[in-house]
Amino acid sequence: MLQYFRPDNLEAALLALSETDWTLLAGGTDFYPARVGKPITENVLDLTALEELRSIRKSEEGYTIGALTSWTDIIAAELPPAFAGLKKAAKTIGGIQTQNAGTLCGNICNASPAADAVPNLLALEATVQLKSSLATRSLSLEKFILGNRKTARKADELVSGIFIPRPGENAVGNFEKLGTRSYLVISIVMVGVVAELNVRDEILQLKVAVGACSPVAQRLKLLEEECKGQKINDIEIQSRHLEQLEPIDDVRASAAYRISVIPELLGRAIKGIIQP
Repeated sequence: MLQYFRPDNLEAALLALSETDWTLLAGGTDFYPARVGKPITENVLDLTALEELRSIRKSEEGYTIGALTSWTDIIAAELPPAFAGLKKAAKTIGGIQTQNAGTLCGNICNASPAADAVPNLLALEATVQLKSSLATRSLSLEKFILGNRKTARKADELVSGIFIPRPGENAVGNFEKLGTRSYLVISIVMVGVVAELNVRDEILQLKVAVGACSPVAQRLKLLEEECKGQKINDIEIQSRHLEQLEPIDDVRASAAYRISVIPELLGRAIKGIIQP
């Protein structure tokens, strides 16, 4: 017999995960659309009553975003300028109803190549916090997302939150997304950026990631390294900076189109740091 369980505390949720296989339900913005007109065929562990996982906590080390924190929570939160790209992405994800229900951690756990949170979180050097009834562990986001719809989460674990180390005082984030329209659209290409500049607009540190152009969003570390010391308006994107990307042909765009527009979108994202 199929089971549905909505625990009201984290310990009960973890105990359930240790005993039975479950499909986890948080905001449901991926869960429900995938099952329209279909019977539920799996055990469902509904996490929506775990209020302890809906929070944004600041410490000396950085920021912890709980697993049930919604996109609306991200938009409303007082966060430093380095999070501006993440906030911008939050405003493009679905309509207000989706933003109210959908969660940041659900976006990474779904592990879609077009997950809008991922490039921004990579640029923020986020780590994923996982809990089971026996242990707690952390993985960098790069190690957590393994491929299209694949993550390193074990069957007896849930993602309890995301940790983002404290950004530099002058760090600023930005996000650019290309789709067939401005809102309510799945990305064709997207770019998340976090940069630290000196008073001459020269780059001290740059972190940039591209999404929807590989099975997992990719940091462009060669570009990051070569941009150090350059003025932000002098940056030139070369084909060698993009060699690690693996865009595909799909219903939204061809691989050739994606590759052709990435340099422009990267330029907009990086220059948008000083020219919002």
